[in-house]
Amino acid sequence: MWTARYKRQAKGKLKRLIYDIVLLSLVQEVTSMPFDLKRILGDFVAIFFPRECACCGCVLRYQEKFICIACDFHLPYTNFHEYSDNDTARQLWGKVPVEEACSFLILQKESRVERLIYQIKYNNQPLLAEYFGFQYGLKLLDSASYQHLDAIIPIPLHPGKLRKRGYNQSSYFGRGLSRAMGIPLQEDALIRKKATITQTGQDRLSRYENVEDVFACEHMPALYGKHILLVDDVLTTGATIVSAALAIQQAWACKVSVATLARA
Repeated sequence: MWTARYKRQAKGKLKRLIYDIVLLSLVQEVTSMPFDLKRILGDFVAIFFPRECACCGCVLRYQEKFICIACDFHLPYTNFHEYSDNDTARQLWGKVPVEEACSFLILQKESRVERLIYQIKYNNQPLLAEYFGFQYGLKLLDSASYQHLDAIIPIPLHPGKLRKRGYNQSSYFGRGLSRAMGIPLQEDALIRKKATITQTGQDRLSRYENVEDVFACEHMPALYGKHILLVDDVLTTGATIVSAALAIQQAWACKVSVATLARA
């Protein structure tokens, strides 16, 4: 089972690499082409390297980005950014003081969102996280609760895990938010000082014990007393967010709000 899975992942990575090389080799010609010719070229490349929906696997149409229109319509968006008393915020109450907290999507087993998160974390598609970060950032701009943020900080991976995966999906989510909202992203402000075992499959208590005192903050006087948006890919028990938020508050005496791509 694992062999087949790794073969699929390797095939997908090779496919995207070839696709990127083809596009890069044509970039000089494409930028000077009329719109219709660009579209024709894109359709031609798609014949050999079709773009697939991250949720259902269908071939995307020209106007579609990352997910198809049908999946986008059926994704369980929460609209938590529209009101402070939401499930994500309540999950953190009594554990860590936060100004606001929200999640973009609801994660359930064997769902479109579960497939989406899998593609982001395990199938080398971090740009998916950036895309959804940008979409969520546009929504947060319309909320009065997220108008006075000073910096965005993603939950970091341990350096060993970062080397193995090659990217931090939370950082890409933060990049999308940063681009949409015009707020600086501080990817190196928070560090994970020790490796932890995966949170998957652990009970609530074990998750909290697993991430206790694992984060540290760099010396960054510019962040002292500021309002930080702490971001992560998935909120489950909230243990990781709580540990990171406490470290930030203790280091910089700042206010913290939270945004995640999904919540389980």
